[in-house]
Amino acid sequence: MNEIEIGPGKRAQIAYSFDDIAIVPSRRTRDPEEVSIQWQIDAYKFALPMLAAPMDSVVSPETAIAIGKLGGVGVLNLEGLWTRHEDPRIPLAEIASLPQEQAISRMQELYSAPIQPELIKVRIAEIRASGVTVAAALSPQRTAELHEVVVKAGVDLFVIRGTTVSAEHVSSKTEPLNLKKFIYELDVPVIVGGCATATGALHLMRAGAAGVLVGFGGGAAHTTRTVLGIAVPMASAVAEVASARRDYMDESGGRYVHVIADGSVGRSGDIAKAIACGADAVMMGSPLARASEAPGMGWHWRVHVGTVGTLQEILTGPSHTSDGSMNLFGALRRGMATSGYSDLKEFQRVEVVIHRA
Repeated sequence: MNEIEIGPGKRAQIAYSFDDIAIVPSRRTRDPEEVSIQWQIDAYKFALPMLAAPMDSVVSPETAIAIGKLGGVGVLNLEGLWTRHEDPRIPLAEIASLPQEQAISRMQELYSAPIQPELIKVRIAEIRASGVTVAAALSPQRTAELHEVVVKAGVDLFVIRGTTVSAEHVSSKTEPLNLKKFIYELDVPVIVGGCATATGALHLMRAGAAGVLVGFGGGAAHTTRTVLGIAVPMASAVAEVASARRDYMDESGGRYVHVIADGSVGRSGDIAKAIACGADAVMMGSPLARASEAPGMGWHWRVHVGTVGTLQEILTGPSHTSDGSMNLFGALRRGMATSGYSDLKEFQRVEVVIHRA
């Protein structure tokens, strides 16, 4: 990335968000029916290149099953209300009905309840019984404590997700998670993130991650940028991590690590731009929190997102709006067809331009 001087002795890189870029069509077009948007990670194949973010307002066991049957992956948060309370629907309805100042304190009370390992087993078993791929997430802080319960319960994809995850966490108070040793000893593919630089991504790839989540601070419900001042524009972050993947493939003799854009993917056009920048798939929260089946009931971590349609309408249509909030992956297919590309790997090579308003 180019650098500019923002003041004496201080330089900064120029970086771009998805809003800053646009996709350039090629000389040919295709029929949308001839375009494949299938995605595969390890042995698991999916009709849609997407994971639903592990947030209580988005993924419940029921919505994980529904998303799986529609062709995506619903990632259950194993530190949320679903593993702390027998029936989280009651507190979720309560949170949705409270004014914001009361809702925050009530949420703190609800999330102070201990995580119950037996409930982890119950939730994973419920999803597994439906026949869809089971994906579940823990934070780095909880992974060492609970991973054995999760793996024994039958998870297919294990997600370690934090504000930022490194392979070399330094702490004087707790023994850090040895990510490389941990992934090596597990018997399931591990997706790790977030990260936003080539250096950080390479560390996670070398630790054995099957997929790397790119981004932090960009989601609709995130306060990382305003509270901590940490955020990286996603177009540049995805492109940089994709370049690290190419370097790692050369270094490792061809091992391919999937790049998953996690943040600022709010509309169908953002999905296309993420893949154009080098992502293999996207992780989404707020677009799915708008589904009529979403457990947050129109709320996404105290952000009111409303309801626009069913999960099926949001993911695969039909759409009754033109604002990019519905038929997300039908739009991706049309965008690829309009640009003349037949699959996701090809589409990663599409030309993009800077398009600042």
